[in-house]
Amino acid sequence: MANLRDIRNRIDSIRNTQQVTRAMKMVAAAKLRRAQERIFSTRPYAYQLGAVISRLKEQLDAAEHPLLQAREGDQSVLFIVVTADRGLAGAFNANIVKEAEQAMSAYDTARAAGNLHVLAAGRKGHEHFARRGYNMVGDFRGVFDHVQVETAHKIVEEAVDGYLNGSWNEVKIVYNEFRNTIAQNRIVEPFLPIPKKQFLTPIMAAKGAGGDEAAADPREIPDSLFEPEAESVLRELLPRYLRYQVWRVLLESNAAEQGARMVAMDNATSNAEDFLRNLKLKYNRARQSAITTEIIEIVSGANALETG
Repeated sequence: MANLRDIRNRIDSIRNTQQVTRAMKMVAAAKLRRAQERIFSTRPYAYQLGAVISRLKEQLDAAEHPLLQAREGDQSVLFIVVTADRGLAGAFNANIVKEAEQAMSAYDTARAAGNLHVLAAGRKGHEHFARRGYNMVGDFRGVFDHVQVETAHKIVEEAVDGYLNGSWNEVKIVYNEFRNTIAQNRIVEPFLPIPKKQFLTPIMAAKGAGGDEAAADPREIPDSLFEPEAESVLRELLPRYLRYQVWRVLLESNAAEQGARMVAMDNATSNAEDFLRNLKLKYNRARQSAITTEIIEIVSGANALETG
């Protein structure tokens, strides 16, 4: 009977866990719907702003703005790595950390010289790289509890200030781009200096960033006249462009995280159902065996009395 009691306890435990995972799936699904609405409304503007910047750069010399100039000298780099604050999202965090470390492997010399820096947006990434002795920049843990545009501004401020004062000569962003509910694109995107040609993620390249089947080539934008002069427009737009790109990245990662968590909790709920089915079968077999044993003992006792 102790065996039956243990099985019943396991069944109760797994049933409670299943209720939790089912609730977490529903919460993630609700958050995902809101996150999808935000990212779908953000992508078109982010893409078009990048296209305007590309058009301006074609008309101007890169020396017109320090954020456009490629740096010479010692190799030094800042990686902005965007993860989640929480786990229970499948391989979401592990995959993006692996992607970041793979990209960092090209900068072994910089790390050996202490010139490789990491700005981690999200608790999981911050704790991972901090434990491994990377030079951490800022503290952006807990930012996904309430995703705010001010967080993007602070990240850009850290990156730009370090770039202008020479702390690093290059900045890259590593993040998950939301593709659909069950899949993400892992992106390593150049951030500073702003690349000569507009960087296009797979979604942007395929759909013009907004879901329209429009061409994603900024060169197809008609010739434009800028008022005031192009130099003034560029100086005004560049900070806005950088802030909005980081804002888009945070929204992409947030939507991708909720999709990954919803799928992970759905799989956990299904696995719990399989466990329950097997345990119930095991319980019924053990109960049947116990009943059969009791019947045999009763019959044996009765036979013993009759023969005695």
